[in-house]
Amino acid sequence: MLGIIFSIAAGICMTFQGVFNTKLSDKIGLWETNTWVQGSAFIITLIVSLVFGTGHIKGIFNVNKLYLTGGILGAIIIFTVMKGISALGPTCSISVILVAQLTSAAIIDAFGLFDSKKISFGTNEYIGVALMLAGIVVFKLKI
Repeated sequence: MLGIIFSIAAGICMTFQGVFNTKLSDKIGLWETNTWVQGSAFIITLIVSLVFGTGHIKGIFNVNKLYLTGGILGAIIIFTVMKGISALGPTCSISVILVAQLTSAAIIDAFGLFDSKKISFGTNEYIGVALMLAGIVVFKLKI
């Protein structure tokens, strides 16, 4: 149940962040917004890490170096979400993002990529993705 609550909170926060970032970029610029978002996130997470952190930062030298690209992906995510929302509006853009997330997550699960547990992607999952895509098409229809 806690996983569902956290996932709902993440979805709501991602949507708000995308809209807020898009509006901020209209005023200060796209890369300036990305700098602000990443910088403020760094400061907050640094403080939280210093106060509540239980890990060991020295372990960073023992991980797959590919996993260290999360910050780069964060900058790409912020950029692409802002451009998507600007072009499509929040609802359609977030819908497309969700389908892309679900599909890429399914590929990671199906092949057990990045040391993930291998989980099959069956007929029900394909139907679910198709329904999501159909929903986006129906949403964009001009009747």
